[in-house]
Amino acid sequence: MPYSYRSDTDIISSVLATPTVLPGFWIFMYRISPLTYLVSGMLSVGLANTHVSCSAEELLHFSPPSLSTCSTYLAPYTKALGGYLTPDSMNSTTECIFCSGSETNTFLKGVSAEYGDRWRNFGILWIYVILNVVGAIGIYWLARVPKGKREKK
Repeated sequence: MPYSYRSDTDIISSVLATPTVLPGFWIFMYRISPLTYLVSGMLSVGLANTHVSCSAEELLHFSPPSLSTCSTYLAPYTKALGGYLTPDSMNSTTECIFCSGSETNTFLKGVSAEYGDRWRNFGILWIYVILNVVGAIGIYWLARVPKGKREKK
């Protein structure tokens, strides 16, 4: 199956949408949704603190500006957003071979999933479970349990 381009609307409607791309009211819905905390917790525990190694197909090939090496040209970018140059292209002035990710924590920060929030997310999910159980029992009691005096026949 060939790769298809994703538009901004695809990103907004995905489960990894962050509050920064959502319009006003939907930020409230993002915060109140239990899926926010489930996905964030699962992603942060499963992916955090890992080094990224790009395959040959994922590496970017480009030329640095004249009179500049790849490492000096990309130093500000890698410091701000991560990524790494392959060892053989670090001092090259003709072709840079670059991987746009160097650690998974950079990706997780981009989708609002922090490893430090894993226990908070776990606790919030338990609060949702407990509130739903209590709510279901309460609604059952209000709707199905008789409230009047019971008369014996």
